[in-house]
Amino acid sequence: MHRRVHHEYNATCQGCVPEAIVCALEADSYEDAIRNAISLGGDADTLAAITGSIAEAMFGIPGELIDSANGHLRPELLVVADEFYSKMLA
Repeated sequence: MHRRVHHEYNATCQGCVPEAIVCALEADSYEDAIRNAISLGGDADTLAAITGSIAEAMFGIPGELIDSANGHLRPELLVVADEFYSKMLA
């Protein structure tokens, strides 16, 4: 997906969620979904966060991205993230 000429910035739930769903559905991978969201511009961080949640359910998160992100977390936050995922995957 490339930046859409007809896309209009809309930070409301009604504006972001449908766009995030489309970004995930049009993707071939987790990273592709995130790129789709960012390419829309506007409230790209919100779009990417919502899209990422949907794409995680569809594709999973690549291990190298998890490892890279974990490298930026303080140890106490890494514990919280690990506990969250262990409960979610149980």
